[in-house]
Amino acid sequence: MSKFMDWIDARFPATKMWEDHLSKYYAPKNFNFLYFFGSLALLVLVNQIVTGVWLTMSFTPSAEEAFASVEYIMRDVEYGWILRYLHSTGASAFFIVVYLHMFRGLLYGSYQKPRELVWLFGMLIYLALMAEAFMGYLLPWGQMSYWGAQVIISLFGAIPVIGGDLTQWIRGDYLISGITLNRFFALHVVALPIVILGLVVLHILALHEVGSNNPDGVDIKKRKDENGIPLDGIPFHPYYTVKDIVGVVVFLFVFCAVVFFFPEMGGYFLEKPNFEQANAFKTPEHIAPVWYFTPFYAILRAVPDKLMGVIAMGAAIAVLFVLPWLDRSPVRSMRYKGWISKLFLLVFCIAFVILGVLGVLAPTPGRTLLSQVCTVLYFAYFLLMPFYTRLEKTKPVPERVTG
Repeated sequence: MSKFMDWIDARFPATKMWEDHLSKYYAPKNFNFLYFFGSLALLVLVNQIVTGVWLTMSFTPSAEEAFASVEYIMRDVEYGWILRYLHSTGASAFFIVVYLHMFRGLLYGSYQKPRELVWLFGMLIYLALMAEAFMGYLLPWGQMSYWGAQVIISLFGAIPVIGGDLTQWIRGDYLISGITLNRFFALHVVALPIVILGLVVLHILALHEVGSNNPDGVDIKKRKDENGIPLDGIPFHPYYTVKDIVGVVVFLFVFCAVVFFFPEMGGYFLEKPNFEQANAFKTPEHIAPVWYFTPFYAILRAVPDKLMGVIAMGAAIAVLFVLPWLDRSPVRSMRYKGWISKLFLLVFCIAFVILGVLGVLAPTPGRTLLSQVCTVLYFAYFLLMPFYTRLEKTKPVPERVTG
């Protein structure tokens, strides 16, 4: 075996990669349960790719046969129903673990210097993931798939001068048709997964170059022993690979419970109108995107003007990219920031959840007003950050991790 590995290493850096990214990659020893969600996101990505490949073997990307092929997968393909439910539940699970992963970054300042690129690659993954989910949402060719895509694509028409042509270019037709379905299928199955996989690799490489953050926000590379090993670091393998297995087991219990007992999740994971074939002449009573898009959909609806609503929705995502340069705090972790930062983060999270709920519900004057208030609170967290992070009083950061 040793000779075989020597032969491999002479031609491919297998052992070097193993050591650089696992056995000799030293991570802070005070990781908590919030650090499970990065590895869980990788697990769900693998699930989506594997189940997606098997689903494409029986799916027909055409307006005439797409809906029937999904029914064929559910009823006639051997274990097709579980593959479909693993994939549909996996889409929601992906966003749940990604949102929690992002929350951990906000909580512990994982976007601050020198991890700006780690955060930017992560945000590009998030953007590509949203595009991937949107493209895949049209493929079942159900009523909500069709009309949800119709609403979202039509938003591009609000862009001055080029809006109409851009909308038609995205659809590939004057209306959403089989051409739209076919190009969305190609993007969902081939183009975007390649982009996401590439960004995941860059995200991990950037992380391992600068080192992982920790709940204290202490740089463990500053204090090393005579062998150059961080005093507060432990090898990622076997310590955190074994620890991550605990998180994976707990996650799989919950994930499988949803898949086997309530995969529709009351209409939030699989909407009831989507069990009816797309019909261009019949509009659903209430059109809303899937739950993981609803916070931004609520921001869109909160603004009366269509163009300004589209700009506000785009800005809500774009502002996340500049977060590393908005935070002027001398400390990373929320443990040592002042009460103003803690209050703003709490209000931001509450506003985000409320926007998500409002995006699912039909608009009323009261709900629109609440959406507008939460939209202001959402942007206030970011736009006021350069001021409150610079002015607030922070606690002294310990020299070493506290456990």
